[in-house]
Amino acid sequence: MSTQRLRNEDYHDYSSTDVSPDESPSEGLNNFSSSGSYQRFGESNSTTWFQTLIHLLKSNIGTGLLGLPLAVKNAGILMGPLSLLVMGIVAVHCMGILVKCAHHFCHSSPESEQLLSITAHIVDFFLIVTQLGFCCVYFVFLAENFKQVIEAANATTNDCHSNETVILTPTMDSRLYMLTFLPFLVLLVFIRNLRVLSVFSLLANVSMLVSLVMIYQFIVQRIPDPSRLPLVASWKTYPLFFGTAIFAFEGIGMVLPLENKMKDPRKFPLILYVGMAIITALYISLGSLGYLQFGANIQGSITLNLPNCWLYQSVKLLYSFGIFFTYALQFYVPAEIIVPFFVSRVPEHCELVVDLFVRTMLVCLTCILAVLIPRLDLVISLVGSVSSSALALIIPPLLEITTYYSEGMSPLTITKDALISILGFVGFVVGTYEALYELMQPSDTPIFINSTSAFL
Repeated sequence: MSTQRLRNEDYHDYSSTDVSPDESPSEGLNNFSSSGSYQRFGESNSTTWFQTLIHLLKSNIGTGLLGLPLAVKNAGILMGPLSLLVMGIVAVHCMGILVKCAHHFCHSSPESEQLLSITAHIVDFFLIVTQLGFCCVYFVFLAENFKQVIEAANATTNDCHSNETVILTPTMDSRLYMLTFLPFLVLLVFIRNLRVLSVFSLLANVSMLVSLVMIYQFIVQRIPDPSRLPLVASWKTYPLFFGTAIFAFEGIGMVLPLENKMKDPRKFPLILYVGMAIITALYISLGSLGYLQFGANIQGSITLNLPNCWLYQSVKLLYSFGIFFTYALQFYVPAEIIVPFFVSRVPEHCELVVDLFVRTMLVCLTCILAVLIPRLDLVISLVGSVSSSALALIIPPLLEITTYYSEGMSPLTITKDALISILGFVGFVVGTYEALYELMQPSDTPIFINSTSAFL
């Protein structure tokens, strides 16, 4: 279904930017912020710059962030942060390319309609796969964290510095916890308005901010000697780093809908750069400090390494609260693509029923996939390698070449785009292979210990 398809008033296209920029491909992101270059409809549902910034931050602060210490372990204490910085710069650049090309599509020539239709199908497909993949990871994250809190409840103390090992007695399979969350997430995704979701997004941001402050407060205490950690890890584990790291930039799929819903989209480039600078700094610091603190014992989510005391158990619950509401935000994009396809094919009096039914089925699909692969670290790496790499690194540069090549592009721009796409493709192939290989290996039942025990 083309990204230029027409919808009724409740289903404005997620990627249509409704603009008329005349910029050349080399003029960059700022050129589509000139006065008078935007034409908008549906102003009653438009978001302010602050709401857009909140959504941008929220869509990039999720489970991927908490998996970055393990990613740094897979790359090395030096190579990991440097690679995160490079990937952050490239990801932001590709986000700008997506927006710029989307503007250009709105006023394309009839000769290019067929090519644009194919491109729109490809982008739609990877947006759906990527965002639903994130939702699958959220199911696993919620289940793992609640499972650990509940199973350790009897052994949880007020002493957050004890080095006592806590052996957890399994009470219920994590997949049953996933099923417990299913009806609540179904009800949550029935919210279809982005402005209403911004309220939940703000609540999620606050809870996750409090959690992150408490996580930082713990990991900066008594950091062990960093010389014990390898500067560069084995090349065999670097593909797992790539998958986890690119997964962390999980806001790529929200860029177009956020820009499209702004009251004044001319401010979006500034919001994008400021927001992603904050995000990248957060990624590097948490990934590095988390690996320094926990070393080889780091797990798929840093919350699973926190001490077994009520203070840090509350961190897991607070962050899970934020992830719960983030599910609706990440679900918004695939719903905006898939739901109108079915709604437009039924009588008007059946539209609401079909809308809710399709949303329910999509949530159930993400739950089923999560149940099939309940290993948080490998699910993150697999989703990142398969879908995030395509949407964040492979498609945008190729899209820029396809869109602007006939209008004249410098050899430097073409070379840059080609290198980014090759990087993304290599990461896609190798990262997917390594994640699938690890998934096929037998896995022992994890025994969670008090994370301070190895370092005190």
